[in-house]
Amino acid sequence: MNGAGGRGERGRRRARPTAPRGRGTARAAARSPSQARSAGGSSPAGAATLQAPQRGRDTVRGRDTVRSSRPARRVSTIRSPPTDPATSGGRAPAAPRGRAPAAPRGRAPATRAPTAQRRAAMPDGAAATSATVPRSLSAAGALGLRKVLQRLALGRQDVSEASRLVNQLTPKLTEAIRRQGGIFSFIEQKNAGSYYERVKVSEPNEFDIMFVIPVPLGVRLQLDQSDDTGAYYYLSLKRNPKEKYLSKYLDEDQKLSASKMLDELRDIIKREVSSIPDVTVKRKRPGSPAITLLITNPPSEISVDIILTLRVQQSWPSSTQGGLKIENWLGGKVKKDYRKEPLYLVAKQNKKEKVLKGNTWRLSFSHLEKRMMNNHGNTRTCCEANGEKCCRKACLKLLKYLLERLKMKYPKKLEKICSYHIKTAFFHSCVTWPNDTSWPMGDLEQCFQRFLKKFLDFLQKSHLPHFFIPQYNLLGPEDKASSNFLSSQIHYEWNNGFPIFQETS
Repeated sequence: MNGAGGRGERGRRRARPTAPRGRGTARAAARSPSQARSAGGSSPAGAATLQAPQRGRDTVRGRDTVRSSRPARRVSTIRSPPTDPATSGGRAPAAPRGRAPAAPRGRAPATRAPTAQRRAAMPDGAAATSATVPRSLSAAGALGLRKVLQRLALGRQDVSEASRLVNQLTPKLTEAIRRQGGIFSFIEQKNAGSYYERVKVSEPNEFDIMFVIPVPLGVRLQLDQSDDTGAYYYLSLKRNPKEKYLSKYLDEDQKLSASKMLDELRDIIKREVSSIPDVTVKRKRPGSPAITLLITNPPSEISVDIILTLRVQQSWPSSTQGGLKIENWLGGKVKKDYRKEPLYLVAKQNKKEKVLKGNTWRLSFSHLEKRMMNNHGNTRTCCEANGEKCCRKACLKLLKYLLERLKMKYPKKLEKICSYHIKTAFFHSCVTWPNDTSWPMGDLEQCFQRFLKKFLDFLQKSHLPHFFIPQYNLLGPEDKASSNFLSSQIHYEWNNGFPIFQETS
């Protein structure tokens, strides 16, 4: 029965009229781009695609023959490295596509570039739309995100040496400052920043240390907003305290002068480090809240930012209402506990003031940001010793590294964008996708793309609300040019398989 069926099929093939030459080729050339993608798979420029075995018709000597299945073969879709739009006259050439079937006689070959290649060619600084972002990137493609993460891991020996030097220095400074008496008698050290949040990338060469002055319980401060952001305040005494520790720092407007306190702290630290080998105080930066120390540690330097901070036992200001939307992520109880925390204010000059007097203070939530970063799971077991590992921090490190590399290439154009923008977008992403199951380490590529898309949305709208102060937009109109430029560069990197991750410093 099987043999009869085979003979009948061969007989029918012999009786069928022959196809004209080039028929199968014409079909391939006429296929629409969407059909081509569905047949061959979708892949971004720069990634290798795997062609699946196919059955179809081919034309050989005027007869239709059945093409047998062939083993899959890997075909590279890039023949030369992509060109950066910022260094090639404003346009990146599209990556050449693979060998296309010949066009039928009498018709010109199609010249339209594939979708991924058209996306990659984007003028420098152009505001890209979300439609230009590839839908997905293969885990086996040019990304190699896990290999990038391995490179970002801090060396254990380097970390040990850097932390040893910092831990030798800061206790000496704390004791020297306390010996000055007055408001500095009760100063405390509080560690903050990416190193202590365990999201530092590249090198352990930057440390943030908050020197916290606890305001006595009997002292009540009046907080008056200095602008419409809800982040900067003037501080004044509600009544004359018995202790005169703070009164000496009032200016002519009876405002607590951040600059007076910061200058005194700087003088104390300079006197102390003058006798410590290999430690210097960096020149003062206008408007900076930090006193930066440099520790010489050949072949590099370690930077330690000392940040003067006040801790006040009173309610958070009204500008924080509506912020910290962590109920579905970390839970309502955690939010209540956080909002019971004291108020922290750092000595930071508000650059929007017409007359800069150095008497403004900015709300700080560094202590809570560190707690959220280190306790980021909604199941309370995420990333613990016996718990499931999520990729939240991995995604954050990758985007921080991407910004770091781009800022090295374009320091002027990206000077207004900093890692705090990425951290804020990260917290918003944790709220948007609160469950630990939304961040499995096995789906690192997809999770990173999702986070990247969220960050791009903030850039394109030029609107990134502060996580604790929702009315405070961290990407104001003055940052529009930097936001647009960064958006275009991220789109270029994404569409070309992130070549910047492969570049050497």
